Amino acid sequence: MTDKKPKSVFMQGAISSGFIGESIGKHQTKTSIGAHNIFLGQVRADVIDGKTVSAIEYTAYEEMANLKFHEIREAAFEKFELTCMHIYHSLGIVKAGEICLFVFVSSPRRKAVFEALEYIVEEIKANVPVFGKEIFEDDTHQWKINN
Repeated sequence: MTDKKPKSVFMQGAISSGFIGESIGKHQTKTSIGAHNIFLGQVRADVIDGKTVSAIEYTAYEEMANLKFHEIREAAFEKFELTCMHIYHSLGIVKAGEICLFVFVSSPRRKAVFEALEYIVEEIKANVPVFGKEIFEDDTHQWKINN
């Protein structure tokens, strides 16, 4: 592990396609990179007990969650040949169809980005304390269970 301090990965609301595109575009000057891979988590309009999810409201104990994101990031850099990695997660309300998680990895080689991305997303889902409240079209809600 490095001595880098955890930084915040959280953004208020949905992650826009413009932000995602700009993030990717910024890497064109890094010519040692030969492969990128991205994961975009999108809010689904699931139907649960006859009610449709219209949005998810994300909350987190940010300091603890950012520390977990940092640990995952550092472990991924140790495990895979990565040039860079960016993780962004939404807080607040994200409507169905909008992006709530953006993970972007880059490496000189494609195999590393495929393996690293799956590892990172699975670690986030399993270990980061981010909570989602599913809001239904009738304004009722329930807490989301990750599976």
